[in-house]
Amino acid sequence: MSILHLAVKSLSNRKTTALLTIFSIAISVALLLGVERVRVEARNSFTSTVSGTDLVVGARSSSLNLLLYSVFHIGNATNNITWETYQDLSTNKAVAWTIPIALGDSHQGYRVVGTSQTMFEHFRYGDDQPISFRNGKPFDDLYDAVIGSEVAAVLGYQVGQEIVLSHGVESRALQEHQDKPFRVAGVLAPTGTPMDRVIMISLEGIEALHIDWVNGAAPNALFSVSADRARAMDLQPSSITAYFVGLKSRVAAFRYQREVNEYRQEALTAILPGVALGELWQLVGSAEKALLAVSVMVVIAGLVGMLTTILTSLNERRREMAILRSVGARPGHIFTLMITESLIYAITGTLLGFVMMYGMLFAIQPVLQMQLGLHITIALPGLFELVLAVAIIVSATILGAVPAWRAYKNSLADGLTVRL
Repeated sequence: MSILHLAVKSLSNRKTTALLTIFSIAISVALLLGVERVRVEARNSFTSTVSGTDLVVGARSSSLNLLLYSVFHIGNATNNITWETYQDLSTNKAVAWTIPIALGDSHQGYRVVGTSQTMFEHFRYGDDQPISFRNGKPFDDLYDAVIGSEVAAVLGYQVGQEIVLSHGVESRALQEHQDKPFRVAGVLAPTGTPMDRVIMISLEGIEALHIDWVNGAAPNALFSVSADRARAMDLQPSSITAYFVGLKSRVAAFRYQREVNEYRQEALTAILPGVALGELWQLVGSAEKALLAVSVMVVIAGLVGMLTTILTSLNERRREMAILRSVGARPGHIFTLMITESLIYAITGTLLGFVMMYGMLFAIQPVLQMQLGLHITIALPGLFELVLAVAIIVSATILGAVPAWRAYKNSLADGLTVRL
């Protein structure tokens, strides 16, 4: 305890330098731990985008392309699935439920997803969590829409508000469905998944929007169908973009996948979403590794800065060490004193780094949720973060042994000799 008290007194006598050193270590630790937390949460959010779905079926394409447009709503499908094919495959005895989706329209840059009530009954994300409503309810009218939390927050929409959807997925719409406005029936609770950035309507609503379109071209005034007239027409979908499948037994997943891939009437692809998500993460995960490597280098730079500070101060402290030796301190005491100072730097800097990291997470959490749909959980440090903290402290101690050894070797005569 006397060595610790002496080390604290010595550092307080050089408090400006000590505080700057601690602050530099804290910044590097906060950056490393913050990057690690964001990396883990981003991966968890990425891999938990869809849960409980055994297969995703779409037109013949690569597994990554099918995953991107069906789950993340990025890009476009190579083709559609006819309604007859969907009904045939969805009635397979191994199938417990299906969720059809139809893409192609948008609203101010947000994708419109045509689907059925089974979306709200069976779709899961994260740790098998169902989608829930912050306000309102699922659509039950032809012109009802359910919007994600980000759509509501960014565009300022509320339940009961009227919106006009656009043809195509470009951010600047060339053609709007002004003759068939929709009403916001519900707002989803935040999920941290692409569900926060969609506008969901019924499959019949998708058909109503395009009932008077011919070969992708907007109707002229003479042949347009009003919103009220569309209600009385046959709105059974002619095709869908893809569908999610839940099986009665996961053992049947590979058998059903083979049946879909070998389906004779249409060229289809069925993917296991977990496997496809893993493949996609391998492609985008290199960025997180590079960011983590940069953070490690920043920590190393902080520790080297600590070493430089201590080494620089040794020449100024020669007389201090000599006085300690003259009052009975042994070389081992000097060595322990220097090691203790390094530990104080490291432990204080690491603790301050944790405080700064949590402050940073609290500050950026709503921004990441709003801009990227990434939900960062504010939780106690995990095992890996604690291991990183211990590794930083141990590294600082090892680096502190360098100036400690030099101080240990200094003699009483060297401390009392004035060098010009």
